[in-house]
Amino acid sequence: MIELPLPVKQETARPKHTRLPPWLKKQLPTSPEFFRTRELLRELNLQTVCEEAKCPNQGECWSKNLATVMIMGPYCTRTCSFCAVPKGEPVPLDQDEPRRLAEAIERLGLRHLVLTSVNRDDLPDGGAGHFVACIGALRDRLPEVKVEILTPDFQFSLEQSLDCFQEDLPDIWAHNIETVDRLSRKARIRGSHEATLRCLEGIKKRYPAVPTKSGIMLGMGERDDEVLETLKRLRDVGVTQITMGQYLRPSPDHMVVKEYIPPEKFSSWNDRLYAMGFEVTECHPFARSSYQS
Repeated sequence: MIELPLPVKQETARPKHTRLPPWLKKQLPTSPEFFRTRELLRELNLQTVCEEAKCPNQGECWSKNLATVMIMGPYCTRTCSFCAVPKGEPVPLDQDEPRRLAEAIERLGLRHLVLTSVNRDDLPDGGAGHFVACIGALRDRLPEVKVEILTPDFQFSLEQSLDCFQEDLPDIWAHNIETVDRLSRKARIRGSHEATLRCLEGIKKRYPAVPTKSGIMLGMGERDDEVLETLKRLRDVGVTQITMGQYLRPSPDHMVVKEYIPPEKFSSWNDRLYAMGFEVTECHPFARSSYQS
């Protein structure tokens, strides 16, 4: 008789502190600008990682007409245990999305856009060509806008994906390492430190003039020495911009928060980041890849 493996259950243990500490509480948005941004994005049928990932900075950013647009549909082909973006059957690419994106950015009056996406492992180029189409539409309509992209790791099509960007490069290219190596396999289904570092190194070798950026979350149970090792590996592949923020559990079905890191420890980490040679840092509990860009 063949014994089938038992299904892996998501961790459901409660963290030590079930209530958010004072430094992680934010007021609900009330400004007219927040509602204007929301209505514009809905009118143009654009999705944002602000909503899909349940970002705690949504109210603050939208009140300043800032948003991180998420392209290539609502469904991700990976099932990372820290992320609230829906998982499901990917939808066909919307060829009108680049135009609508450029229109939205013009109407919002942005001068710096962060553009990200779901993982699209179903596409031969991982969605790189669609990123390029969006960058091209923005350059044609709004040449003064600074474009920062936060891409997947393209681990199943890296060389082909990097080739796509030859004609339209972003101003900043980010890909997040998310957590330390020991926790990576648990947090990032189908992702890994190796894939992230290979991607960031490939970007820097192919396009050395483009600054590369990454992000890491704290509070998942990592040790300080593991965080330091992760940061060193990022510097070794040429990353010069970094964000470090508090992991917040999107729902009871996601990874448990092991620790709420106090602001003073983030301040200490920020000093270390500059000492290690990072040139641009965002290091505080609410720091996210696109925070206040």
